[in-house]
Amino acid sequence: MKLILLALTLLVVSCATKRPEGQTEAEVLFKEAKDLVAKSRYIQATEKLNAIRSQYPYSFYATGAELMQADILFSQENYAESAAAYILFRDFHPKYEQLGYVVFRISESFFRQLPATFDRDLSAGVEAIKYYNELLLTYSNTEYVKDAQSRITMIEDMMEKKEIYIADFYFKTKDFFAAKARYQDILATLKNEQERPRIMARIEEADKKLTATN
Repeated sequence: MKLILLALTLLVVSCATKRPEGQTEAEVLFKEAKDLVAKSRYIQATEKLNAIRSQYPYSFYATGAELMQADILFSQENYAESAAAYILFRDFHPKYEQLGYVVFRISESFFRQLPATFDRDLSAGVEAIKYYNELLLTYSNTEYVKDAQSRITMIEDMMEKKEIYIADFYFKTKDFFAAKARYQDILATLKNEQERPRIMARIEEADKKLTATN
């Protein structure tokens, strides 16, 4: 009975540790990493990818390992790190066949660093728009175009609201010169037309205040 249990245990362990098939060790490691990513076992997957990159740097799978590592960082919500990894990948592999995907992921990495409200630092949005525009210009035939366009609209709306917020702050603190200049800049590119009458009224009022103090 004990021998049967031992045999069954060995069989289960053998099945559990069975490695995928591949023509090279690099291919096997890559398949293992892919399976681990599918199970969200990112640390173990990273170990496999590091093995490919260190032991088989000229393998066919080395490039895929680099991209998968960037994808892991993205899945872990390490967006600053994933942006850097995707940019590095793009720079080192300018002829990669799915570069549209890479540029989209760069954009998304910056987009997901945006704060929840417009009154905070929106510098990540500037970077996101830069790469979304690169995607629209260079990879306009990809499936990511629609998302890129909607993201740009969303970011630009946040930026416009922040500019209005700053102008309103200057107006409320009676810095009418700065407020007027801000409002005029906003009008030049204003997308939310509902704000136009209020902003124009503020410019007119700021003018009156400035004239009265001269």
